[in-house]
Amino acid sequence: MKQFLKAAAAAAAICLTGMGSLSSLADTVQTLPGDFDADGTLGRMDVKLFCDHLLTVKPLPAGFDADLIVDGVADARDLTQLKRLILSNTEREPETWILEPKGTVHSGEATFYGGGYSGGCAMLDPISKDDYWITAMNLPDWNNAELAGAYLEVTGELGSIHVLVTDLLPEGKKGDLDLYTDAFPLIAPAEKGRVPVTWRILPLDSAEDAPLSYKYKVGSTKFWCAVQVRNHRYPIEKLEYLNADGEFVELPRRNYNYFEAQSGLGAGPFTFRITDIYGQTVIDEDIPFTPDEIQQGHVQLPL
Repeated sequence: MKQFLKAAAAAAAICLTGMGSLSSLADTVQTLPGDFDADGTLGRMDVKLFCDHLLTVKPLPAGFDADLIVDGVADARDLTQLKRLILSNTEREPETWILEPKGTVHSGEATFYGGGYSGGCAMLDPISKDDYWITAMNLPDWNNAELAGAYLEVTGELGSIHVLVTDLLPEGKKGDLDLYTDAFPLIAPAEKGRVPVTWRILPLDSAEDAPLSYKYKVGSTKFWCAVQVRNHRYPIEKLEYLNADGEFVELPRRNYNYFEAQSGLGAGPFTFRITDIYGQTVIDEDIPFTPDEIQQGHVQLPL
């Protein structure tokens, strides 16, 4: 745990260098969990202050509670929870929706940290280290979880690797990535810490010979339901279900990588219409409601 904490905190601190110093918080009051700069909102400065606290660079003022998951200790798991809290307070802006030609190359900077295989904001657990390198994605490109589960080719000075987007980098600029610790040295010398990279979206390799799959969020019933699409060849733009009147109804997307039906979908089976970020659409019929297991579909998005 100590090694994980040091890796996660150190990498997060690298991501936040150059953000500037903060004035004294001695006379401020924490107004909500994670609000370490006491400005009434959650954002990148709160992440910086928490990272400084984890690194023992500068402790939080007396009375500020960093134990966000309430397990008796403030550590890297609380840093993940802070990211999730930032997500829950971030609304999607339609003018920033991603819809780009296939193969579009993005530019940014890459850093590294030791998390993302479990507890990532994309909620894709479990992810095996034997199957994928992983990365966290900056908030603008994450775009309300639109790039959660995206498969990327990342290129740096030493070469290219393929990574799966499993987590969020809320303090990053558009184009920035936070790679897993062991993946970073494959694209640049680790001692550099922050390097320029380019990246582009690839078709997910496991989607070549397997259909889409669906996971229902814990607690889903016929009266309230949240659905996550998995094993999608390309990132998902929209999920719709066929209602009793024979009409497709769009499910609102949540920043935690689920599509949510506040009034439920019924007892199933369901017919879903899935649209990716390139405007490609497929219809998947006869999907059972199986809250306790991932349900495999019957179709896959085209190349």
